[in-house]
Amino acid sequence: MAVADYFPLPAKYLPRALQPAPNRHLAADGSPLHGLLAEFDTAPGVYHAAEHVRDAGFTAWDLHSPFPLHGVEDAMGFKRTKLPIAVGVIALTGAGLGYLMQWWMSAVAYRLPVQGKPFGAWEPFTPITFEIGVLSAAFTALIGMLALNGLPRFHHPLYKHEHFLASSDDKFFIYIETRDPKFDRAAVQKLFEQSGAARIDEVTEG
Repeated sequence: MAVADYFPLPAKYLPRALQPAPNRHLAADGSPLHGLLAEFDTAPGVYHAAEHVRDAGFTAWDLHSPFPLHGVEDAMGFKRTKLPIAVGVIALTGAGLGYLMQWWMSAVAYRLPVQGKPFGAWEPFTPITFEIGVLSAAFTALIGMLALNGLPRFHHPLYKHEHFLASSDDKFFIYIETRDPKFDRAAVQKLFEQSGAARIDEVTEG
């Protein structure tokens, strides 16, 4: 994804510094080509087509279905996310910093005697340590999930493709973008045809 994808308007209206790199692929009408969209009539058909796209080595592509497809993650070649590791590390870091903050205020900075307890006693620090750890984990999970999924995404060329609206009804789609290093118009067209696509459309930028 490009920086421009996170703004709620086409990239051509953004400052030049935020616009994506120039597109060298052109559609039949001469406008910049963003990708090729293949339509499939059945869930098994799009599932096996996803396996073909995965095996061909494409990386900048996606599958769109009106309902969840069991096992499609394997068909698309998804790897296990590293988000749980990030959540664990940030949660432990937040909890540790929360404990250290309380210890410093109690045993170093202020040293106020409370009911005769030692200044560095850990028991009073438990609730705050726990809460900061949970809060850190929650924010990391939410922000990390959105970032890894490329969300929020306010604009995408597919949004203005009228036929793509069927993806929320009864059709299945695979979309390969031109930014994929392996993208070749003829090769992608042939791959879709061999995979049993019922229809193949150009999707232009803007």
